Amino acid sequence: MATIKDVAALAGISYTTVSHVVNKTRPVSEEVRVKVEAAIKSLDYVPSAVARSLKAKTTATIGLLVPNSLNPYFAELARGIEDYCERNGYCVILCNSDDNPDKQRSYLRVLLEKRIDGLIVASAGGDSGLAEGLAGVRTPMVIVDRGLEGLDADLVRIDHEYGAYLATRHLLELGHRDIATIGGPASTSVAQMRLAGYCRALKEAGVEVPRERMLESDFTSTGGYNAAAILLEKNPPSAIFAGNDMIGIGVLRAAAERNIRVPTELSVIGFDDIQMSRYVYPALTTVGQSILQLGEMAAEVLLRRIATPALATDQRIVTPSIVLRESTAPLAGVFAQFR
Repeated sequence: MATIKDVAALAGISYTTVSHVVNKTRPVSEEVRVKVEAAIKSLDYVPSAVARSLKAKTTATIGLLVPNSLNPYFAELARGIEDYCERNGYCVILCNSDDNPDKQRSYLRVLLEKRIDGLIVASAGGDSGLAEGLAGVRTPMVIVDRGLEGLDADLVRIDHEYGAYLATRHLLELGHRDIATIGGPASTSVAQMRLAGYCRALKEAGVEVPRERMLESDFTSTGGYNAAAILLEKNPPSAIFAGNDMIGIGVLRAAAERNIRVPTELSVIGFDDIQMSRYVYPALTTVGQSILQLGEMAAEVLLRRIATPALATDQRIVTPSIVLRESTAPLAGVFAQFR
């Protein structure tokens, strides 16, 4: 691999001058610049990013830590972050923690060792020490999707409680009263807030739901499928609020295998509005906002923090809305009275 000294020798100039051309740290004559660029091209020389970062005191690199890259929600979120960063001259290093707090802490250490300019964290949940660990980090950061209690940092997320409230209210407005829910892990703040929104809507409507209608799962289609298999085995509910779209897709599969027609016999509503939810059959009614835009918002907040570290903490809670598709319908033979 060619070095900067090889470039200097071929161009017939000092390696210090080559460094000025590469890093644009001092003006050089057009003749010298042409010689350097020709030598770089001839030798296929790649400047050292580490050396350049030491001179410029910036790496133009953002670290992104997500809990599950197989979940389309985080894939779309990462794409929004990456698109915004690329337009603004930053590259993104993506680390997937697999919902494992130990792996999450390990990747966090690796990212910080790489002298990243900023950090975006979507917490894996269940890690009580993460907030304390991040509190001592001087690198600019933004927390996205799942807030961390006790950490004073920029935050971008959907209003999870209100979104679940809207989803459950939508089912109530369609005349449903036997509304079950399949949520994510109870250890995560997201699952807790979405369950709270579900319960608030039912309480306002004067509807009591037995505990056996509230199932805990994980935020995957497999989890949704397995939980729905329990709910649909005997005395199935008329509607299910799924804690996210992946759970909802699992519910649709479990219903189809039992010849339960959606939405005429069972209404299903999800949360997040991932792209896949538009193309399952029937298309999944859901709650959410553009995930790409949420990612871009997180990146925008982070780059502002990098540029101006003294800014007041920015907390952006995005209001979701119902995305009406084909998987919900009025309860058969009942006119909705709840408005």
